[in-house]
Amino acid sequence: MSLLAVDGLSVRFDTDDGPVHAVDQLSFTLGESEVLGVVGESGCGKSVSFMSLLRLLPETATVEGSATFDGIDLLRASPARLRAIRGRKIAFVFQEPMTSLNPAFKIGNQIGEVLRRHLDLSRRDARRRTIELLELVRIPAPDQRVDEYPHQLSGGMRQRVMIAMAVACDPKILIADEPTTALDVTIQAGILDLMRDIRERLGTAIVLITHNLGVVADVADRVLVMYAGRKVEEAPVHELFARPQHPYTNGLLGAVPRPGAGRLREIPGRVPSLAELPVACAFAPRCPRADQLSRSQVPDLREVAPQHHVACFHPGPDAEAAA
Repeated sequence: MSLLAVDGLSVRFDTDDGPVHAVDQLSFTLGESEVLGVVGESGCGKSVSFMSLLRLLPETATVEGSATFDGIDLLRASPARLRAIRGRKIAFVFQEPMTSLNPAFKIGNQIGEVLRRHLDLSRRDARRRTIELLELVRIPAPDQRVDEYPHQLSGGMRQRVMIAMAVACDPKILIADEPTTALDVTIQAGILDLMRDIRERLGTAIVLITHNLGVVADVADRVLVMYAGRKVEEAPVHELFARPQHPYTNGLLGAVPRPGAGRLREIPGRVPSLAELPVACAFAPRCPRADQLSRSQVPDLREVAPQHHVACFHPGPDAEAAA
């Protein structure tokens, strides 16, 4: 049984220049304790999709579809019910820890506020639990760090504080938006180890939003590939890396650095404007397999292997990579 089931999610922003279709008919599920990797270039709709589920978008956004969690449609739940879910049952680790943390408050106060709000703990109990959480996310000397301000911590420590805040109430789902961006390789590895540990110890399902395929290969159970607001491929992680089917996925994998692989391949062209998406395959202008069919129609998702779906008229592995 799915912990979260999203069906036909579409997000449109009304701007002075006309509507911008950020997400178009996105559907997926998330199982208990599963790690779902969501990948794609910047601006493809990854973050917007998941922010829309918790209704964190501005009023200019129009959201359609359904998102069922614990029998509740998040897109239609009352504000009071949604506030009880945010942070308590579904937690979000935002992309920039320095701007997400309040520079005027100690980190202990910021984590403690979550505990007092959702679990009704006293200040003393909240402080004790905060120190335990800092220890859980492997911050050294947590009894000292609890009284420090965000600017006194390194980037990696700030990211760990954000994760501690997110898992404070043992949520069922943790949505992590680019949790390793701008961190060096050693710190990235530590954050990924931490997320694996959280999944194993707390049983938390994790959505990992990233453009880093190496991170996905290391942590995820299943991968969802997005392009121009649409899902173009979805498969178990080992299946996707062994047998990618969409030309865009092949292009992403071809751009991953590998020892002895020589010059990295690039995907030619640019991502289309979300304000002027074609009524066709959005990747067609950049695709070496494009033909009249893909330039005139939107491909439907179809199953090409067990649990492996792709939206492409001409799916298959990349011939250059295979050679």
